[in-house]
Amino acid sequence: MPKKFIRRYLPDHHTIKKQKSLKIFGNLLHDPNLWHLNRKSVAGAFALGLFNAFMPVPFQMWLSAGGAILFRVNLPLSVGLVWITNPFTIPPIFFGCYMLGSWVLDQEMQSFNFQLSWQWLSQSMASIGPALLTGCLISSITFATIGYFGMNWLWRSSVKNNWKKRQDRQIEDE
Repeated sequence: MPKKFIRRYLPDHHTIKKQKSLKIFGNLLHDPNLWHLNRKSVAGAFALGLFNAFMPVPFQMWLSAGGAILFRVNLPLSVGLVWITNPFTIPPIFFGCYMLGSWVLDQEMQSFNFQLSWQWLSQSMASIGPALLTGCLISSITFATIGYFGMNWLWRSSVKNNWKKRQDRQIEDE
């Protein structure tokens, strides 16, 4: 089930290889492990994509693409999963990370007005930065671990169910 479901939503790997923004990776994109859907590749892509999604850095997609090539996991999945943090979800997710970091560091939460600018970012990193980065790191590790083991479990249970159905059909045919 996971393989068929995932394959339905993934773009063709030939189309992805032709993207101008990915030309910097050159021949590294020709590794077949980057495009195959198997348990190891999918679980690793989920871990990598979810880890990068919770990191408050620019160019998350490039980081996921580079990580997918380095760890030889499914490239489209790892890049696509960083879009969990998109312009609509970034404020609540990173505010949640900030709250978590403040709680872990036992700091009082400070009020602030979020602005999407470099000036605001550089000024506020001194005050809210440690709590935000701590919360983001904890969230990244937590969700990457859950994604990795969750996809492993889902994939194995799907294979087990398919084998059971196949055995049941063979018994019925006899």
